[in-house]
Amino acid sequence: MAVARADHPCTRVLIGDVRGHGLASIGEASVVMGAFREGAHRYDTLPELVTAVEDSVCRNLDEVADTAHDVDEHFITAIMVDIPDQGPQAELLNCGHPPPLLVRGDQVTVLYSRRPAPPLGLCALCVRKDSTDPFTLEPGDMLLLYTDGVIEARSPTGAFYPLAERVAAFPPSSPDALLHHIHRDLLAHTGGRLTDDAAFLIIERTPSRHLHRPHLMSRAGESSP
Repeated sequence: MAVARADHPCTRVLIGDVRGHGLASIGEASVVMGAFREGAHRYDTLPELVTAVEDSVCRNLDEVADTAHDVDEHFITAIMVDIPDQGPQAELLNCGHPPPLLVRGDQVTVLYSRRPAPPLGLCALCVRKDSTDPFTLEPGDMLLLYTDGVIEARSPTGAFYPLAERVAAFPPSSPDALLHHIHRDLLAHTGGRLTDDAAFLIIERTPSRHLHRPHLMSRAGESSP
């Protein structure tokens, strides 16, 4: 997860999930976050930023991933979000990642991508033609980003965790309270044990004290097996 400021001005957010575990996955994640932070203020559009991150991953993959012993595909699912300072219009670009949730009062909307992009790191295996999906983020709205370890967490009987359904059942709350509700409910669903890493990032647009300058609050959480 990473958050960066861009010059136009806006806030840009990244959440990603690297295939696999161990030191190699940490190296791949560091390449993605470094390229994101470096490019967030340089590129005007999310497709340009994604292309720059993809180029960096492909250039450095052999150095950070154990491609000699792990010959399977190495890739990173990710979502990048662009939230301008002025106006409620935001956009996201989904690279094979679970879709975020938009929480508005007691309504929860799954932000499915109309044209989902492939994960990062496929390099020569695909030609990128990325496009963004617009959405509205009003004051009071919360955007919930998460990794697949959340929705793929299983109960003792094998049922997946129904994140959108559970979030809709929680009372309206702050990012801190929502994060607490999800974490406690997820552990209850799995019987107190997770078999995969699970990360959450909640962003709230709050009313600004300054004209035309909304404020963003973010809360991050992570659970490990």
